[in-house]
Amino acid sequence: MKEFRGYRRGVDLGGWLSQCDNTIETYETFIKEEDFRTISEWGLDHVRIPVDYDLIEYENGNSRDEGWQYLDRAIEWAGKYGLNAIIDLHKTFGYSFDIGENEEGFFESETYQERFYALWETFAKRYGRFSERVAFELLNEVTDPSYSDPWNRIAAECIKRIRNICPDVRIIVGGYYNNSIEALKDLLWPTDENIVYTFHCYNPLIFTHQGAYWIPTMDTSFRISVSEPYGVMKEAARKQLGNFYDDLTGWDDNDKLSSAYYEKLFAQAREISLERDVPLYCGEYGVVDLADAHETLNWYRIIHETFEKFGIGRAAWNYHGKDFGLVDDHMKDVLEELITLL
Repeated sequence: MKEFRGYRRGVDLGGWLSQCDNTIETYETFIKEEDFRTISEWGLDHVRIPVDYDLIEYENGNSRDEGWQYLDRAIEWAGKYGLNAIIDLHKTFGYSFDIGENEEGFFESETYQERFYALWETFAKRYGRFSERVAFELLNEVTDPSYSDPWNRIAAECIKRIRNICPDVRIIVGGYYNNSIEALKDLLWPTDENIVYTFHCYNPLIFTHQGAYWIPTMDTSFRISVSEPYGVMKEAARKQLGNFYDDLTGWDDNDKLSSAYYEKLFAQAREISLERDVPLYCGEYGVVDLADAHETLNWYRIIHETFEKFGIGRAAWNYHGKDFGLVDDHMKDVLEELITLL
């Protein structure tokens, strides 16, 4: 299977230049230069940097010059400490995976799409010269399957415009259902050798999102062990997840989570990767900070067996904060061992 070279083991820097309060204090202090040094010392090879358009653009589309300096600095720090970097556009004008952002109209509006293309042309002009160590992720987590066809069209046009500026930068594309594995089959075939398919994996959701306050049907006091048999997980998922998807079908109720689960989950993606000669990349995976730290460590150990077996690059969500922080207090007792798994 084709490998996403230089992006095998990484971590997300969410909550810094994206999904934040957009204050100078956050931009200046949430992630600092020493964090890049730490990540490098962990032995990781890259960081994924989520960025919202309103860091670098005003509402009217004009450039927010003071915002660009933070991304410039992030790319500089990554290079200083030998880390590759993914610029992930987490929110564009008119679209966010988070309905609470009240961004609407992107998939219907040619005007919004032109703004999206122009923003990526700016990214390409600023950072395309670093193509040996910087990759571009077009848009985070398309949600509804009805967006599949327009998204393929938009992504193809955006790739073409980026290629006019920097022909060899790696460009990462994911699909609907929030970058689900299921959506990979419906992505357009790669147009060149530097396209990468991405997916996110928080399966089984009943474990990774136990007690999550943003799931409306979830009892925030609910907790579950990663070693519970599938039958217990299935029943808990039915009660706690409501309409949220959690694929535990086809597994014997008495069996327990193992690498076999992920081998089955990733099987179609691997077939697509081989058929289309395109690398796979898991841009997000992790466990909510409400879970027991040792249970979280075991989950990472299980999923990493399959990442390594299939040669899938990945970035753990999340370095700091956003309810998943690896360096936050809840993980301190297991962090040293976890680092060896990332």
